Amino acid sequence: MSIFEGFLSTPETLAAFDDRSFVDAMLRFEAALARAQAAVGLIPESAANSIVNSCKVELFDVARIVRDSGRAGSVAIPLVKALKEAVGLFNADAVAYTHFGSTSQDVIDTAMAQVTRNAMALVEADLSRAIDALLEHAVQHATTPMLARTLMQPASVTSFGFKCAGWVAPLVRSRHRLRVAKDNALKVQLGGAVGTLAQMGGKGGEVMQRMAGELELGNAGATWHTQRDEWVALGCELGLMVGALGKIALDISLLGQYEVAEVMEPTEPGRGGSSAMPHKRNPVASMVALAAAQRAPQRVAALLGAMPQEHERALGAWQAELAEWPQLLMSAHGSVRALATALPGLQVDATRMRANIDRLRAELPQEAADEWFNPALAQNAGRLALAQVERLRGIDTPIKESI
Repeated sequence: MSIFEGFLSTPETLAAFDDRSFVDAMLRFEAALARAQAAVGLIPESAANSIVNSCKVELFDVARIVRDSGRAGSVAIPLVKALKEAVGLFNADAVAYTHFGSTSQDVIDTAMAQVTRNAMALVEADLSRAIDALLEHAVQHATTPMLARTLMQPASVTSFGFKCAGWVAPLVRSRHRLRVAKDNALKVQLGGAVGTLAQMGGKGGEVMQRMAGELELGNAGATWHTQRDEWVALGCELGLMVGALGKIALDISLLGQYEVAEVMEPTEPGRGGSSAMPHKRNPVASMVALAAAQRAPQRVAALLGAMPQEHERALGAWQAELAEWPQLLMSAHGSVRALATALPGLQVDATRMRANIDRLRAELPQEAADEWFNPALAQNAGRLALAQVERLRGIDTPIKESI
């Protein structure tokens, strides 16, 4: 992973999509396939045992499998070849039943679903942290007066709590949509050569159901080799979440400018410093979230662009999607982790907010100052903020119960 990519993501997500994790997920697919096929009588139990016992990532040269994938055109081909060699060392008769009735895309898509599930758990946990922090700020600062700004200019008085309620609303909606999209997308892929599971003698559906249970994925009921709508829908929802986080990050970075100085990211040793100017407090969490917001639209566009796929197997489009998908998840988790870390400790300077209001009041005729820059206007904004919080918590309740 590039030195420039690492600090825009998280160690956990980078690990979820690293070579060893992905090969391990492919081996879990092969083990689940063998167990399910033995359970329905498609392959001998002894063969399944030999296959399962060989599906241990520590037995394989992961770097070689990855290296050979370039020549083979698919990482599954050298993986299956190495697996058959490993199985053959202990049970030559079981080799013929290894990867039986499956195809390369089955193992790769199902492995990608597994590692994506792990990454999504990280995203959801940090998204919840960010939401909780913003809801708390919305209540705590419900009536804290501050300037609203439109077209980058001071407009009238609002409250910081009302601003936080506005920030958090898209995140609550995003969490709900992400959970639905995740359940729709993260499913076993099993179709065999052309999607018909012809080699499984009518038992393919039962095999798929058993595999879904073991791998803790959904059962699509049919192959989705070139029907990528639900998969891409999850990517689109991630893009929306990153955009919502980017909006928050942009507002925080503007509010933290020296000339404004109303809201600052938390400080700690080594955070947000400058190599040349020791007085600076750079908003590094906002920077990470904004970098993700710059990159995610291109990733999502690539997923959408890859949807027209030829017949029963894509030539290039699926491969492009595979390359873009981990990058989207890495950026998404980097963004939400950055803000989930910063938001609880936001430094809100209510005195500075009031001073900025008073400075503008002093420059205006009394009538205009009282109409647009009266701090008492924050009371109305506060009532709206608290009502919004209650509404959002009502949306949130069934989501928490479903975890």
